[in-house]
Amino acid sequence: MYAIIRTGGKQYRVAPGDVLRVEKLAQAEGNIEFTEVLAASTDGQDGAGLAKPNSAKVLASVVNEGRAKKILVFHFKRKKQYKKMQGHRQSYTEIKIHEIQVDGQTFTAAS
Repeated sequence: MYAIIRTGGKQYRVAPGDVLRVEKLAQAEGNIEFTEVLAASTDGQDGAGLAKPNSAKVLASVVNEGRAKKILVFHFKRKKQYKKMQGHRQSYTEIKIHEIQVDGQTFTAAS
């Protein structure tokens, strides 16, 4: 069982038990509920594939917060004596997916 969620302007494929890094979330501690579920797998039902659920949510908890490695941005124009270097570090929140609730069914990580 997996679901496609949207957070931070990006889409992620998540399954129970997954740990992933998403854009920095305002809610920094405790449990997080993602209600913007774009699709969910229909494994175990009559047809295999993806379907848009009527009601679905993904429950997760915050594991860690931090900043990614530095990315160097270098601009250069030859023959013009122009060089510019800039660095960027993106903040992230690391989350662990606990369960996916789709149309009244609950899927949790196998222990």
